[in-house]
Amino acid sequence: MNVEQIGKIVIGKAMMVHTALGPGLLESAYVECLKYELEEAGLRVKKEVSRPIEYKAVKLDHGYRIDLLVENKLVIEVKSVEALNEVHLAQVLTYLRLGEFKLGLLLNFNVSRLKHGIKRVIN
Repeated sequence: MNVEQIGKIVIGKAMMVHTALGPGLLESAYVECLKYELEEAGLRVKKEVSRPIEYKAVKLDHGYRIDLLVENKLVIEVKSVEALNEVHLAQVLTYLRLGEFKLGLLLNFNVSRLKHGIKRVIN
């Protein structure tokens, strides 16, 4: 399965979660429910994936944490904020670049319709 196919499944499952829960919950609730739905769909999902950062001669463990990593290909960053901003986008771009991933999804569940809270991020 390629990353685009995985992305379509993720968006569908995220919409399902948002329809069931609605906006206003903590990010952790959406992460857990989305992880459950993706695993039920047969996808391999890792939560809070720690990735090291190498800076000069120092390797920093736990440099950053990816909310969900699907099939070791797709990065998902979940937010529950009033509005997405440039820092959120930069965060996903950094995860993609450092992990050498091609596609990420920035999902803001704190919206009336999830389609307004989805940003595709390409490395």
